[in-house]
Amino acid sequence: MTPGLDVALLLGAAVVLVAVGAVRFSTRLGLPSLLVYLALGVALGESGLGIRFDDVELTRALGFCALIVIIAEGGLTARWSTLRPVLGLAATLSTAGVLVSIVVVGLAVHLLLGLDWRLAMLYGAVLSSTDAAAVFATLRRLRLPPRLVATLEAESGMNDAPVVLLVVLLSRSGAEAAHPWWYEALVLGYELGVGAAVGAGAGIAGRWALRRAALPSAGLYPIAAVGLTVLAYAGGAVLHASGFLAVYVAGVLLGNARLPHRQAILGFADGLAWLAQIGLFVLLGLLVSPGRLDAAVLPAVVAGLALVLVARPLSVAVSAWPFRVGPREQAFLSWAGLRGAVPIVLATIPLSERVPGAGRLFDVVFVLVVIFTLLQAGTLAPVARRLGVTAPAEAAEIRVETAPLERMRADLLQLEVPPGSRLGGVHVDELRLPVGASVTLVLRDGAGFVPGPGTRLKAGDSLLIVATAGVRDEAERRLRAVSRRGRLARWFGEYGEDRGD
Repeated sequence: MTPGLDVALLLGAAVVLVAVGAVRFSTRLGLPSLLVYLALGVALGESGLGIRFDDVELTRALGFCALIVIIAEGGLTARWSTLRPVLGLAATLSTAGVLVSIVVVGLAVHLLLGLDWRLAMLYGAVLSSTDAAAVFATLRRLRLPPRLVATLEAESGMNDAPVVLLVVLLSRSGAEAAHPWWYEALVLGYELGVGAAVGAGAGIAGRWALRRAALPSAGLYPIAAVGLTVLAYAGGAVLHASGFLAVYVAGVLLGNARLPHRQAILGFADGLAWLAQIGLFVLLGLLVSPGRLDAAVLPAVVAGLALVLVARPLSVAVSAWPFRVGPREQAFLSWAGLRGAVPIVLATIPLSERVPGAGRLFDVVFVLVVIFTLLQAGTLAPVARRLGVTAPAEAAEIRVETAPLERMRADLLQLEVPPGSRLGGVHVDELRLPVGASVTLVLRDGAGFVPGPGTRLKAGDSLLIVATAGVRDEAERRLRAVSRRGRLARWFGEYGEDRGD
């Protein structure tokens, strides 16, 4: 009935599935998955399957939507206990550090590439933002001190806001660009301040509402939480403030609240963020014209070296000086300022505004991201070891509702003791679970505790049971049997098999 839609769905589903499989492939090779997604987009484009896509406005709009989801996931998963000690450093990197980086890169490309000042500063602004998706995906695989990880993640979540504003300001022309510098500084301060306030308001109101709402389905809570972060962006944008900062602040407040079904919320946000990354990178790969990239290699290398060797280290040194960050940590912060999709999306802003030289800027940024992502992301682990900033394996948050304990070859089972169940009144040792299965936690009247063999179960209890993969089925059968016939289930010939009733 709709052959065009059918083909689009077939192609879209194939791209998503290939991209999901590419995550495992790229991890084994030590390559950032974003490069695989970009390559997919290029392969689908005019030089591959022949799909011609040159809609810059649509790319900009969809790119902003993807960044909203990615930044929201970063905020939701950020732990306030690790974020709070580094908040000042991250905020300084996102403001003063950004300005230093813009000036240094702008000066370098002006002198070395002969660009006019406006376009040179646009190069600096577009390249000054670290990428949340690249940072989150790369750092979480490394064993690093929480302070370093929190600093880089918070910086990548916060610096998009001022950078977007600066790129928009530099892309304006005519009467829009005639305001004095102090006016633009006031506008920038207003947009950041109001954006943070809008995000705080959305986060506080959202966690209050979600705690008290009795939604009919657990699946509605993740949708509501992500919807609140999008609402924060829209509220900030309507007030001509920074929507990206509002998203991050709202995400942090919601992610650190004791919300119902919190793990489901985090799992849903993580899945959405992966989908946004895949779509964004494939779309950017479609937009680029490979035939023009050869001419962009030399400018990309010049701008990249100025950024990595001068601008980033100087911006880190200036920002870290008041916070007494050691030289080794500063060196790692300098090398780990990863660029990814954000600079490419930002390059679509002057392109859509038809700024002279914007087409070359887009190509240069694309090439730079590919080259320096390969160079930096693949070397983060050895650089961290060489600098002595690695950390031993630490306990990490386990998303119980989203995945089995694969590495331990075990599963977590959740069991409710409903009114009338024969489990009520049974002691834990009378469950007689098979070897390899154990009741690890009981939640009763809102309080959790570790049960002992003599703990008597009550109606309304929630149990968490760890079972190895080999005895999981047997443990489930035993629990079903006891729930139907009590502690003497075997005496009544009840072994917990499914009865079809």
